[in-house]
Amino acid sequence: MYKIAVVGDYDSIYGFATLGLGICPVKTREETVGTLRRLVEEEYGIIYITEAAAAMAEDELEEYREKTLPAIIQIPGVSGNTGAGVEGVKKTVEQAVGSDILFGGVS
Repeated sequence: MYKIAVVGDYDSIYGFATLGLGICPVKTREETVGTLRRLVEEEYGIIYITEAAAAMAEDELEEYREKTLPAIIQIPGVSGNTGAGVEGVKKTVEQAVGSDILFGGVS
Protein backbone atom coordinates (compact mmCIF):
# COMPACT_ATOMS: atom_id res chain seq x y z
CA MET A 1 0.00 0.00 0.00
CA TYR A 2 1.32 3.42 -0.93
CA LYS A 3 1.85 6.12 1.67
CA ILE A 4 1.10 9.84 1.51
CA ALA A 5 3.46 12.62 2.59
CA VAL A 6 3.35 16.40 2.79
CA VAL A 7 6.50 18.49 2.19
CA GLY A 8 6.89 22.15 3.06
CA ASP A 9 7.53 24.61 5.84
CA TYR A 10 6.45 23.34 9.25
CA ASP A 11 3.71 25.93 9.80
CA SER A 12 2.03 24.94 6.53
CA ILE A 13 2.13 21.17 6.98
CA TYR A 14 1.95 20.27 10.68
CA GLY A 15 -1.85 19.94 10.64
CA PHE A 16 -1.66 17.11 8.10
CA ALA A 17 -0.16 14.84 10.77
CA THR A 18 -3.58 14.68 12.46
CA LEU A 19 -4.88 13.06 9.26
CA GLY A 20 -2.23 10.37 9.47
CA LEU A 21 -0.09 11.75 6.66
CA GLY A 22 3.69 11.80 6.90
CA ILE A 23 4.96 15.34 7.32
CA CYS A 24 8.38 16.41 6.09
CA PRO A 25 9.31 19.93 7.17
CA VAL A 26 11.94 21.58 4.97
CA LYS A 27 13.63 24.99 4.96
CA THR A 28 16.22 24.86 2.19
CA ARG A 29 16.50 23.67 -1.38
CA GLU A 30 18.89 20.90 -0.32
CA GLU A 31 16.46 19.63 2.33
CA THR A 32 13.60 19.72 -0.17
CA VAL A 33 15.46 17.82 -2.89
CA GLY A 34 16.80 15.26 -0.41
CA THR A 35 13.36 14.74 1.09
CA LEU A 36 11.74 14.26 -2.33
CA ARG A 37 14.36 11.69 -3.32
CA ARG A 38 13.90 9.81 -0.04
CA LEU A 39 10.12 9.74 -0.40
CA VAL A 40 10.40 8.41 -3.96
CA GLU A 41 12.80 5.68 -2.79
CA GLU A 42 10.43 4.76 0.03
CA GLU A 43 7.65 4.36 -2.57
CA TYR A 44 5.28 7.08 -1.48
CA GLY A 45 2.33 7.18 -3.88
CA ILE A 46 1.23 10.76 -3.28
CA ILE A 47 3.41 13.67 -2.24
CA TYR A 48 1.77 16.99 -1.47
CA ILE A 49 4.26 19.85 -1.60
CA THR A 50 3.70 23.48 -0.77
CA GLU A 51 4.08 25.89 -3.66
CA ALA A 52 7.02 27.57 -1.91
CA ALA A 53 8.87 24.26 -1.45
CA ALA A 54 8.10 23.26 -5.04
CA ALA A 55 9.63 26.52 -6.26
CA MET A 56 12.87 25.63 -4.46
CA ALA A 57 13.06 22.23 -6.18
CA GLU A 58 11.56 22.94 -9.58
CA ASP A 59 14.26 21.07 -11.52
CA GLU A 60 13.90 18.00 -9.27
CA LEU A 61 10.13 17.99 -9.71
CA GLU A 62 10.55 18.04 -13.48
CA GLU A 63 12.12 14.57 -13.27
CA TYR A 64 8.90 13.15 -11.82
CA ARG A 65 6.39 15.09 -13.94
CA GLU A 66 5.99 12.41 -16.62
CA LYS A 67 5.93 9.47 -14.18
CA THR A 68 2.78 7.86 -12.88
CA LEU A 69 4.12 7.51 -9.35
CA PRO A 70 4.55 9.36 -7.22
CA ALA A 71 1.80 11.85 -7.89
CA ILE A 72 3.26 15.17 -6.74
CA ILE A 73 0.60 17.78 -6.06
CA GLN A 74 1.30 21.40 -5.17
CA ILE A 75 -0.76 22.96 -2.40
CA PRO A 76 -0.81 26.50 -1.01
CA GLY A 77 1.11 27.20 2.19
CA VAL A 78 0.38 29.55 5.06
CA SER A 79 1.83 32.43 3.05
CA GLY A 80 -0.98 32.12 0.51
CA ASN A 81 -1.76 30.76 -2.91
CA THR A 82 0.49 31.66 -5.83
CA GLY A 83 -1.62 29.81 -8.39
CA ALA A 84 1.24 27.45 -9.28
CA GLY A 85 -0.64 24.41 -7.98
CA VAL A 86 -3.76 25.14 -10.01
CA GLU A 87 -1.67 25.83 -13.11
CA GLY A 88 0.13 22.51 -12.69
CA VAL A 89 -3.13 20.57 -12.44
CA LYS A 90 -4.51 22.45 -15.45
CA LYS A 91 -1.47 21.54 -17.57
CA THR A 92 -1.69 17.89 -16.56
CA VAL A 93 -5.36 17.68 -17.47
CA GLU A 94 -4.73 19.45 -20.79
CA GLN A 95 -2.08 16.87 -21.64
CA ALA A 96 -4.38 14.03 -20.69
CA VAL A 97 -7.48 15.16 -22.57
CA GLY A 98 -5.98 17.46 -25.22
CA SER A 99 -8.18 20.41 -24.29
CA ASP A 100 -8.05 23.52 -22.15
CA ILE A 101 -10.34 22.69 -19.23
CA LEU A 102 -11.18 26.31 -18.49
CA PHE A 103 -11.91 27.52 -22.00
CA GLY A 104 -12.78 24.34 -23.87
CA GLY A 105 -10.18 25.02 -26.57
CA VAL A 106 -8.28 22.26 -28.30
CA SER A 107 -4.53 22.11 -27.63
